[in-house]
Amino acid sequence: MTTRTRTRALTAGDTALADFTERLFGHLPRADQRRWARVYLQGLLTTPGKKSVRRLAASVTESPTASQSLQQFINASPWDWNPARTELLRWVEERHPVRAWTIAQVCFPKRGEHSVGVHRRFDPVAGRIVNCQLGFCVFLSLEGMNVPVDWRLALPGAWVADPVLRRRARISPEAVHQTPEALVLELVDSIAARTSSARPPVVADLSRLGAAAAALIGVLSRRGYDFLVSVPPALTVRAAALTHGLDPSRTPGRSETTAGDITRLGNTSHPYTAPLAGPDARARRQRIHSALVRVPEGESAGRGAQQIYRLFGERPPGRRGGGPVWLTNMNRHRMDDLLHLVRRSARSTAVLGSLADEFGLLDFEGRSFPGWHHHMTLMSAAYAYAHAVREPEERGRLSA
Repeated sequence: MTTRTRTRALTAGDTALADFTERLFGHLPRADQRRWARVYLQGLLTTPGKKSVRRLAASVTESPTASQSLQQFINASPWDWNPARTELLRWVEERHPVRAWTIAQVCFPKRGEHSVGVHRRFDPVAGRIVNCQLGFCVFLSLEGMNVPVDWRLALPGAWVADPVLRRRARISPEAVHQTPEALVLELVDSIAARTSSARPPVVADLSRLGAAAAALIGVLSRRGYDFLVSVPPALTVRAAALTHGLDPSRTPGRSETTAGDITRLGNTSHPYTAPLAGPDARARRQRIHSALVRVPEGESAGRGAQQIYRLFGERPPGRRGGGPVWLTNMNRHRMDDLLHLVRRSARSTAVLGSLADEFGLLDFEGRSFPGWHHHMTLMSAAYAYAHAVREPEERGRLSA
């Protein structure tokens, strides 16, 4: 009996999954490739626990050779993941207004040295040096949810310079070593080139980039993107207006200081009410200190030389030290609107947790560069389908 006839039938409610798979993966030239794409998606949606290829195959089909075929489809089949990601982007845009493009950085802990791009680096979340892959994701931030639609994997210099490593991991000839800031910019430019909607603001955490954050801010500004980014407190800035209480003797040339100092002192203070976490949450009052600044390192050309940004940070009552420091070129937006963007971007952390717990974010066992991108594409599609199709249908059935 063929694998096709032995594949367990979709439930009546999941016949939409076949249409969804055809929309995203209809560009694949062979029928068996499209079938394995649907099997992988169905497995991600229904398999509890670890999402290994073997467990995904066993949960969807009775064929004894399915695991091998699915492994071949993910790790060795040379299909292009970019058309599927473009269709996923447009599929989401057709259903929901997009409020922001949110960029997140992801650390993938790994054992051994054979997974593509693996290296040792300090992980601020774990608080120690780990053996890992480093990835970047762009989410479409919607009302109530964030949907991942595109990914980049950081390739350290050793991986792109060594022909043996490149061949073993099947790294494409055009793939080169790029800095984190270059990968972030590539993600933003890529989604801007493919979107069918007006560009929303770019929201990103640049606080781990150090001095490189200033250069990326300048490029985003010159390319005409609206953005709201978290920056390192040590980032050098220049006050665009006299900042009350700032001691000019502490800054070079009586004009430059750090982003952290500016938000600590500021020249404008905005009252803000935010809910506390927990079932008995009550509103709390916070002060938002903000100021208009220039970023000297971003003033190298044209528009950046005159660009004025708003810098702001929260000062929770009774807390020593400052929280995240944010910088935006959307100076005419109300502070409440900017803070709403901040809150929306924070949801991406929760989504990454859901992707890890329920959709196999950290479970890819292959070692190839195409395999990593294939898995991330299918995992993103499964998450989008679950939250944009399956959950609304289930809520509708419960309320009927």
